[in-house]
Amino acid sequence: MLLPLDTPQGIADALGYLQHYLQELTERQHVSKSNINSTLAALTMQLQQLTQLVANPPLPAIPNTPPLSVLSPLVSPSPAPPIRQTHPKLSSPPDFNGEHHNGCAFLNSCSFYIRLAPEQFHDEQERILWALMFFKRGRATKWSENVFCQEANTSVFPIQTWGDFEQQFWLHFFPANAEADVINTLEGTSYHQGNQTVDDYLDSFQALVSDAGYTDPQTLVVKF
Repeated sequence: MLLPLDTPQGIADALGYLQHYLQELTERQHVSKSNINSTLAALTMQLQQLTQLVANPPLPAIPNTPPLSVLSPLVSPSPAPPIRQTHPKLSSPPDFNGEHHNGCAFLNSCSFYIRLAPEQFHDEQERILWALMFFKRGRATKWSENVFCQEANTSVFPIQTWGDFEQQFWLHFFPANAEADVINTLEGTSYHQGNQTVDDYLDSFQALVSDAGYTDPQTLVVKF
């Protein structure tokens, strides 16, 4: 913009500044408009791409698996090993000689073993034969031999169940008058503590009372 020659210098400077400022504003607007257009064009392109993806979704990728002919055969998992039951170490019953005073202890020992390890016996006859293995001396040996002689003569084992064995054992190897003998001991005048300790005397008294069948408290006090 040309100014008259007689234009004052101050006005000329102001007009020059305004002209320069207007030129900068014009350039800025041009740059901003260009940036907006570029941004709009980029957004439009991305929108078109998304529209195409929605309309034509890509196929899922197929895993690279070998052909069926080379697949390894299915192997079923091996079964877990069975859990073995453990028992405390058991002691076998002592050898039995047939004496009446040892009969109860021997039969109890056999019963405890069978109850703690029932899986060791397939049937009741095995239990009976196992118990007879310990009949190795005295009257016990003779009774065991008689049982097997009966089997040889009749082809039938004479004792069929463990309950039958216990009944036969009670009949042959327990005192015939055990309860009467115990009662006579308690009723007699010779039964006293003597040189026994209190604990020994108490244990002996409790065993006699149990065998005699005494339960009345007053009777127990008198006999003690």
